[in-house]
Amino acid sequence: MDKIKIGIPRALHFYYNGRLWKNFFENLGCEVVISPPTNREIIEQGTKYAVDEMCLALKIYLGHVAYLKNKCDYILVPRIDRYDVNNQTCTNYLAIYDIVNNLFDMNILNYNINVPKKENDYVGLVEIGQSLGYTITEGIRAYNKAIYYCEQIIDKDIRINTKKLDSNKIKILIVSHPYIIYDQYFGVPIIKMLNDNNLEIIYADKFDNKQTNALANKLSKTLYWKYNREEIGAIELVKDKIDGVIFISSFPCGPDSLVNELVMRKLKLPYLNIIIDDIDSLTGIETRIESFADILHEKHKSNQ
Repeated sequence: MDKIKIGIPRALHFYYNGRLWKNFFENLGCEVVISPPTNREIIEQGTKYAVDEMCLALKIYLGHVAYLKNKCDYILVPRIDRYDVNNQTCTNYLAIYDIVNNLFDMNILNYNINVPKKENDYVGLVEIGQSLGYTITEGIRAYNKAIYYCEQIIDKDIRINTKKLDSNKIKILIVSHPYIIYDQYFGVPIIKMLNDNNLEIIYADKFDNKQTNALANKLSKTLYWKYNREEIGAIELVKDKIDGVIFISSFPCGPDSLVNELVMRKLKLPYLNIIIDDIDSLTGIETRIESFADILHEKHKSNQ
């Protein structure tokens, strides 16, 4: 009997939950098909299905969904709403299932995350397992193994990221959503540019998110976007140990445009704000990064 093929788009919430999803379905005995790293063809496909008002990250997501069409039995498209009243997600996370369901003719696996209503990954994935013919016991076992595996990797990432704060190099905190900064087409080339300029890169998303979420209150007591809270809270956590901050977001991200502006007005560290659109070249961004790095290196020399 052939294994059930589950497709997972390599975009948006994949960079938060992808490891959990992949391990869960593999633990059940399914075959997981992950779309390839973002490339120009995927971007063009996503743009074809998108409307102008959609942010670049959502366009990319649609391109990854289009790639997976006809390559698997089901595609996982969860609807992620909120983790509590003050920890909501962008409306794209809430609307993505309906967008995909209306644009594509395919079998979709869906579950909701709305923690106040007791809807979460555990409940949703176990129920999906049942819909695929697996027992509750098999689903629970698959989830527990997956979450344990993920927690070990997260703990390791936090330790490595925290240790870099002791580096003698100039340290830069990257404030960016994982689906941008870890994307092979946009984020990874930027990271290479920073490394080429001899900068130590600290990632805002690789700290204890409960701690950074709470620290976000020092910058805004009314902010309610979960992922933005965690990222700006990281600034408060490490502000005395870093030399500068780089904000990286996709155009036209609503939450980022508001939150980053709010933080930059209060920030007392050097910062660079990079907004990525659907571009063919990162040359302009490279020039800005080189200039920013030069300023920090000169400042470092003058302080010695």
